[in-house]
Amino acid sequence: QNQAPAQEAEVTPDATPMSERLQVNSQTWTLLDTETTGLIAPIFVVEIGAQRMRGWTPEGPPFRRLLNQNADIPPEASRVHGYTGEILERDGENPFDVYTDFARYVGGVPLVAYNLTYDLDGVLLPEWQRLGVPPIGKRGFCALKLAQRLLDPVPAGNCKLQTLRQFYRLPERGAHTALGDVETVADLFGQVLRPLAEERGLHTWEQLVGFTEASWFPSRIAFGKHKGRDFREAINDPDLRGWLEWLAASPNQRSATMGQWYLSQVDRLQAHHRKGHASFAGVSAAGGAGSGIVVYVDPDVEEIKRLIAATRSRLADLEAEYTRERHQVEVTQSRLFQILRQHYQRRDRLKLVVEYRRRYLDALLESGEDEAEETSRDYDQARRDSDDEYAQAEAQARGQRDLSPEDSAELKALWRKLVRLFHPDRSDRFGNDPKKRAAFEWLTSEINQARDRGDVGRLREIASDPNGFMLRQGYDRLDFTESAELVHLRRVLDTLQERILAVLEALNDLREDPRYELHTLVTQQPDLLDDVAAKHVVAIEREINALAEEAKRLAQEIQVLTGASPVGDAD
Repeated sequence: QNQAPAQEAEVTPDATPMSERLQVNSQTWTLLDTETTGLIAPIFVVEIGAQRMRGWTPEGPPFRRLLNQNADIPPEASRVHGYTGEILERDGENPFDVYTDFARYVGGVPLVAYNLTYDLDGVLLPEWQRLGVPPIGKRGFCALKLAQRLLDPVPAGNCKLQTLRQFYRLPERGAHTALGDVETVADLFGQVLRPLAEERGLHTWEQLVGFTEASWFPSRIAFGKHKGRDFREAINDPDLRGWLEWLAASPNQRSATMGQWYLSQVDRLQAHHRKGHASFAGVSAAGGAGSGIVVYVDPDVEEIKRLIAATRSRLADLEAEYTRERHQVEVTQSRLFQILRQHYQRRDRLKLVVEYRRRYLDALLESGEDEAEETSRDYDQARRDSDDEYAQAEAQARGQRDLSPEDSAELKALWRKLVRLFHPDRSDRFGNDPKKRAAFEWLTSEINQARDRGDVGRLREIASDPNGFMLRQGYDRLDFTESAELVHLRRVLDTLQERILAVLEALNDLREDPRYELHTLVTQQPDLLDDVAAKHVVAIEREINALAEEAKRLAQEIQVLTGASPVGDAD
């Protein structure tokens, strides 16, 4: 699904004969990653992971060690990588021993990381200096910068490692662990970045480093009146060209550098156009292997349609995966709720008793008995509402069931229909018709809510006949036909990719939720749910006992003041 390579600054040719330059495939280097105590200095490493590489391929066993540096680990850092002080005291090693072994593993070869500025400059070099450890290895290149440039414009929406892993369907390696992230970067190199680099003519280590370190800015403008546009459209758009010239003349050096870089690329593209290259409507590589030159050519509408179809298929798969996994998590939570329902309900009833007895006393002391009696009536209604909510939750929990293979297959089929409703210009098209705009936004919201609830029936109803579904809800029909115009097709592709990014982020959030972890563990050990429930019961009963004591104290205070039965006495 990757798009054609985007415009890059040319890498300065290496005058050294090819035979004397080090081919990428023969270069040995080390890919590394760290997990740390956080982002605020002093930063301490808690895990270091690494993999020796020969060219694009892992070579030999990986390196992975935990370090015990007797440093505090903030809760926010621990939530990300899972390491606590107790774990490191038990499994961590002396940092001097770890770095001695790491130096032997690296052996002086270049170091590469997915964020080299952070891992090497911000973490390891200061730590080695603090410990008095001689610097290990030598500086290589930043894998994140390489990915940003080779993938630009990034089809996954951003270059977060886990987003790319899911977008390109790379194996799960253990997110947010040093070795897991190293293995994911190695997968990304071998399956995604290597073909793109070779297509660019980056055959030597020197070319790869030069390409990564050359001046560069994203093809899509990130701010201002032209935010989201491809800077190369300035070739045919005087207004955009004028904005780039204004940016290049900015008194702010960083802004001026960006504007000057964009203009230099536009001028270079126009020069190639004058030499007889095609027009500037689409993107294609030109100039031969190793030129680093990319020019606009007449696009193939059918090719864009093919990309749209492939992207829709990927989005449908992701939506089905998210819906299925979220539903499975909810099924586990429903089972847990049914075990604990009586305990939860007893606790919440006592919470109401305590709350309304306090309200009763406040009203009694401030306004008298008549006002206080109103809180008794309010309590009765709150108690009925709470009981109704529990009855509804129980009914919903009993209705939750695991998805069968047939259900999962249907989910994927449904999403293949539903993704066709996500069009980039729907809101724009209906901008002059508030009713249709509201109808489209409502339909999108209904799809998203049904997905999040795992409501396959609702998704089925919408997918089978979107307009019929809307008419039954009191909305007008909408036009779901798709224009074949090139501008529209580009919008469709961009919107689908944005949607993929949103689903990937939702999927990541789901998989980092403790409820997902519980579901995974219970799937592996079905009896574990009863153990988890038993621990919850202990905690809830402790809470119930404390609430009962407080309710009793408040009841005694009410009886002393009024001689009447306290609020919630029947409970």
